[in-house]
Amino acid sequence: MKALKLDGQGKVRIVEAPEPTPGPGQVAIRTRMSALCGSEMGRFRGAGMGKGNSGHEGMGIVSRAGEGVTRVRVGDRVGVSAIAGCGRPECERCRAGQSTWCPDRKFYGSMHAEQFLAAEMGCLPLPEDVADDVGALITGDGLGVPYHTSLKLAGDDIRTIAVFGLGPIGLGSVLLQAWLGRRIIAVDLSAERLALAGNLGAALTVDAGAQDPVEAIKAATDGQGADACLEAAGVPQTARQCFKAVRTAGLVAFNGEQKSVELSPSEDFIRRDVRAVGSWFFQVGEYPEMLRLYRDGLPVKSLVTHVFPFERAQEAFDSFAAGATGKVLLRYEAR
Repeated sequence: MKALKLDGQGKVRIVEAPEPTPGPGQVAIRTRMSALCGSEMGRFRGAGMGKGNSGHEGMGIVSRAGEGVTRVRVGDRVGVSAIAGCGRPECERCRAGQSTWCPDRKFYGSMHAEQFLAAEMGCLPLPEDVADDVGALITGDGLGVPYHTSLKLAGDDIRTIAVFGLGPIGLGSVLLQAWLGRRIIAVDLSAERLALAGNLGAALTVDAGAQDPVEAIKAATDGQGADACLEAAGVPQTARQCFKAVRTAGLVAFNGEQKSVELSPSEDFIRRDVRAVGSWFFQVGEYPEMLRLYRDGLPVKSLVTHVFPFERAQEAFDSFAAGATGKVLLRYEAR
């Protein structure tokens, strides 16, 4: 089969790879769509990967099943969570659908390929009324991370949310939170992504290269600051700006992976009663609610700006890395 290889320094290529062999509790998926994620850019721009690839959002058809698989069958059309819990009956987290909190969770990647390996516990059935592109988003990070984060932004006192960083995750939160009735202030350096955020429902867009985003947010909130600030850029500077731009007794939520950030417990937390939370991936048990939101009218498909055939993966990665896209998908020919 053909699979993507990240050579690094901005280069990817399609290579021959062995077909995956599912073990107990695993299935092989014949890919129909895989999605690019901002977290892949580090390896794409940097040293690349020796084995496998960085793809971790995908959907397709179950082609083979390993021993003991009972939840899905060969021929089922599924989306796949890259994080799968152990699935043991005695595991409290797995019984509750809390896959990322399972102490024995496993990560499944290398989804930029004609076939990939997945855990039975990570397979989420896709109904006929869900198109492939939407299926890749509602069973992956595209909607999964914004939805999981939204559960931590659920207070009635949160009316204005500032989103720092308008990659696919940030844009997903703009779409979802605006649809839920929040006033959204979107912050980024990319004119294209700022325009897209406006189309997705942001009430105000702030070009961080042209104006101080903290001052702009304060000016738009009568000097108080946003009720919540969402850090989706993964940059220390924007993390610190979130704490400066949030109101007293407000909330800062972290989506963007990054290294250490220097913060002051006194100035940033204690003296203003500020709270901070992290939000990582999503739980497989949250999938039914994401499906319901889509069926209720949440325009998930509007997050997708580019779809490339798998053979044009280099072009897809180049476009995504340029910072001028929303969600970018790779499409695989039906076989």
